[in-house]
Amino acid sequence: MSAPPVVLTVAGTDSGGAAGVAADLAAFGHLGCHGACVVTAVTAQDTVGVRAVHPVPIAVVDDQIGAVLDDLPVAVVKTGMLGTPTVVALVADRLCHLPLVVDPVLSATSGAVLAGRSVVDAYVERLLPRAWVATPNHEEARVLAGRDGPPAALAARLADVGCAIVLTGGPEWQPGRREEATCTDWVCLPGGRAEPLRHRAVPTTADHGSGCTFASALAALLAAGRGPSSHQGSGGTPGDLTVDVLRSASRAAAAYVADQLITSSTWDLGRGRGPIAHISRHHQEETA
Repeated sequence: MSAPPVVLTVAGTDSGGAAGVAADLAAFGHLGCHGACVVTAVTAQDTVGVRAVHPVPIAVVDDQIGAVLDDLPVAVVKTGMLGTPTVVALVADRLCHLPLVVDPVLSATSGAVLAGRSVVDAYVERLLPRAWVATPNHEEARVLAGRDGPPAALAARLADVGCAIVLTGGPEWQPGRREEATCTDWVCLPGGRAEPLRHRAVPTTADHGSGCTFASALAALLAAGRGPSSHQGSGGTPGDLTVDVLRSASRAAAAYVADQLITSSTWDLGRGRGPIAHISRHHQEETA
């Protein structure tokens, strides 16, 4: 059997196991990839909120990157919580030769702020211009763009920074028809026009970690064959992605997240917004 694609996450931990590195590695494995990790920060958090954030020293982050790159053929890198402008710059410099899927984590599900203005500026000036694709939600897109506006306009503005954008949208409920709710994501390539991607919404509050899981699933799907194979493990630019490829991978990632949310919607875990399920489809089928 040939080795699976390797996807590297550069992100923080979540002591509650819902988001961050835990979500990333689970999604990679479920979608047929081997996951490697670089930890940027250790957080003390649960489903209610973030109690403390402990950044990993920059030299140790750099050592982790070196250890992975020296040993494994990384196909795609997914970034999550980077925490400081120094780490953002390090990732941009050390990993720009690889396809980067950037989840610009600026706050936690609970609302806790995880990135200040200097981190936002580093994303816009250093990392996004070197990334393949970024996956902000509407609020993150507003902060990164420095303005408010409809999601399609924000996606197009951010794409002009230099990378493709998948701006993820939340549930859109119809009065009296909750079971038919949808989400609309907006996909845009640099210099292009944002296109809507509509998919089902899952009515649940057990969704902590869903943003991390979507970006991780997108990275894994691109690494495993939904993206330009000629560039796996050897760099690539946003120009290597077509709208069709990005649309296909985004739809598949959204479907994966919806399946995980359907599972977690039956759970009663935690005192706040519960964790998205990290159980594989195979295990779900065996225990059904």
